[in-house]
Amino acid sequence: MYTLSRTATTEMEVTSIRLERELKEKLKDLAGNQGYQALIRDVLWHYVQQKSGDYQPQVSRDQIRASASAIAQREERCALTGTVIKPQEPMLLGLTTTGEMIPLSVSSLAS
Repeated sequence: MYTLSRTATTEMEVTSIRLERELKEKLKDLAGNQGYQALIRDVLWHYVQQKSGDYQPQVSRDQIRASASAIAQREERCALTGTVIKPQEPMLLGLTTTGEMIPLSVSSLAS
């Protein structure tokens, strides 16, 4: 997951978000020593990068759990090789060990 360099909390804006108690407790459990607020910031930065088009997952072959055939609807870039996948070209969608769906070129998983 995307992690920013450590910014002092005094440099951050104060905001408020309401969370269900169960969600907050689960976030605390998942965050461990990182802290649940830092985990929430990481998740939000990840979301911003994905939606803005700036996100490029960095994965290795051993992080691919499964793949499925697909046809690109827009230009994509293979997450393993960086190869451009043009619209209407065959491609693969890879499911990573972290649950992300990533674009893969057809040849990227060939042995």
